[in-house]
Amino acid sequence: MKIVLASSNIHKVQEINEIVKSSHPDLDLEFVLPPEDFDPDENGKTFEENSYIKAHAAWKLSKTWTLADDSGLCIDALGGNPGIYSARYAETPVLRIQRVLRELEGVAEEKRTARFCCAMTLINPKGDIEYNVLGKCEGKIISQARGINGFGYDPIFVPDGYNTTIAELSEEEKNEISHRGNALREVLRYICNK
Repeated sequence: MKIVLASSNIHKVQEINEIVKSSHPDLDLEFVLPPEDFDPDENGKTFEENSYIKAHAAWKLSKTWTLADDSGLCIDALGGNPGIYSARYAETPVLRIQRVLRELEGVAEEKRTARFCCAMTLINPKGDIEYNVLGKCEGKIISQARGINGFGYDPIFVPDGYNTTIAELSEEEKNEISHRGNALREVLRYICNK
């Protein structure tokens, strides 16, 4: 079975296919990129709304099963920012990290609690929402970037129960605890039980 992943990010498609292979090796499922015209206007006010907008836009182009996710980093001391604006918080990943660290200057370590959130929406071939879920990974923001793996805010995020940043973990370790991995495993559980 092929499911269109409502993303133009090939890295995300590869990451999700890796999670499928490692968690459900016997499942005949592959995520693929949407048609080239895919370019939805992500104007929702929540991760869930943006996830639906993307899933529905991909379904309109493909008329088949589609899955979308919308994810980001929510920092309590910043009122939940960058939140749904995580990918647009500054022009580049380095500048986004610098902005977060600048905004957290003077905030004590114990008050730097944060979470990565990932809303996923699965749409069936009729265009209806089949399933949706919100995955999370709780942790805190450190004051200096560490690690070279991962992407986005991974170098400044230490998950609960770890002393390392997400960017210091292997891809397999990250997928075990990540917000996207948690949400995807719920979607796969739903698909397997259908």
